[in-house]
Amino acid sequence: MPQQLRAEAAVEPVPARTPRPRFDSDHFFGHQQASTSELPDPAPLLENLTRCVIEVLAGARELEQLSRWVSDDVYRHLLKRVVLSTRARRSTRAPVVRPAITIGSIVQCSPRDGVVEATVVVRGRGRARAVAFRLEGLDRRWRATAIHVL
Repeated sequence: MPQQLRAEAAVEPVPARTPRPRFDSDHFFGHQQASTSELPDPAPLLENLTRCVIEVLAGARELEQLSRWVSDDVYRHLLKRVVLSTRARRSTRAPVVRPAITIGSIVQCSPRDGVVEATVVVRGRGRARAVAFRLEGLDRRWRATAIHVL
C-alpha cells in the first residue's frame, strides 16, 4: 500500500511555465520621445541657450544652470571646455567678465519629427561666432543633444 500512494502522487505532471516577455524598464522610465506638435517653439530656447553657453565658457555663469536643458554628453563636453577656458584665464590672469554679445540670425531646420538642428550667430566685440545645436524633444520639452561653439 505505501508504494501505491507514492505512485499516485507522482502521476500529476507539473505544467511548464510560459516565458513572459522581457520587461524593458527604459520604455517606461527612460526619456520619452516627443512629437514636434507637443513641444513649444524652439526659437526662444535657442536664443537663451546660446547666451548661457557663451557666458558659461566666459566663466560668468555656472554650468549647472544649464543641466536641465542639455543631455549628459553635452554637459560633459561643456565641462571640458569650461575647464580649458578657466585654465587659460588663470594662466593669463584675465578677470572673469560677462561677455557683451548680441544674438544675430537663427537658422533652424527639422530633419525629422521631434528634432531641430539650428545655427545661431553671436556677435561680440570684434568677433563673430556660430553656435550649432541639435535639440530633441524628450519628455515633452526640448533638450540639447549636441552643442558646438565655432
